[in-house]
Amino acid sequence: MQSVLNTVKGTALNVAEYLTPVLKESKFRETGVLTPEEFVAAGDHLVHHCPTWQWAAGDETKTKPYLPKDKQFLITRNVPCYRRCKQMEYVGEETLVEEESGDGGWVETHQLNDDGTTQLEDKICELTMEETKEEMHTPDSDKSAPGAGAEAEDEDDDEAIDMDDFEESGMLELVDPAVATTTRKPEAEAKASPVAAASGDAEASGDSVLHTRTYDLHISYDKYYQTPRLWVVGYDEQRKPLTVEQMSEDVSQD
Repeated sequence: MQSVLNTVKGTALNVAEYLTPVLKESKFRETGVLTPEEFVAAGDHLVHHCPTWQWAAGDETKTKPYLPKDKQFLITRNVPCYRRCKQMEYVGEETLVEEESGDGGWVETHQLNDDGTTQLEDKICELTMEETKEEMHTPDSDKSAPGAGAEAEDEDDDEAIDMDDFEESGMLELVDPAVATTTRKPEAEAKASPVAAASGDAEASGDSVLHTRTYDLHISYDKYYQTPRLWVVGYDEQRKPLTVEQMSEDVSQD
């Protein structure tokens, strides 16, 4: 039933677009619509700053006479989509701060304490300048101040170490504690992540490429609405086309 409605709606829009005259005068500031020339200029700007987008000519039988033949629409391919929207929803981090109205009400994403401060503010308040001042005026610090300056001067006067001698001493083989080291996550923890699970499947099949959903995005000029129009075509991990229901999983319900 939905496909029938989409077919009827598409036919009606095609008829309306055919009867709508081409916009000649710019009305972007008044109504936000674009002329074909403005659409081409905006597309050139996008292609210049984002090389992943490119102009395309498309099918010659569907060429629009009000657009250049080699600039019928914009396209970018293989845009990855790693997770579904439900996997990125925030749960339990929002509280209603205003009663729900026609607009849906207002929420805050951070909990406040009874005194109106956040936990981060409380931690910052624990650090006072008095402690710092006491440390700066202790007798020990006054005595050690000149020595520290002299020690710094001595370090500057030291002769540079010969790198050949340093390498022969075996110091290069020592592990620097400041260098981050990586450890392999347990298998159960790795499978908990959808991205890691996809990576594990790739490794099991002998393929090091991470397979994810991908999308091809097209931007065309809508003569009836006189605005750019976005088209989305999705593919699963095996490059099979996604259904409308599957693509809806990657679109926010809001």
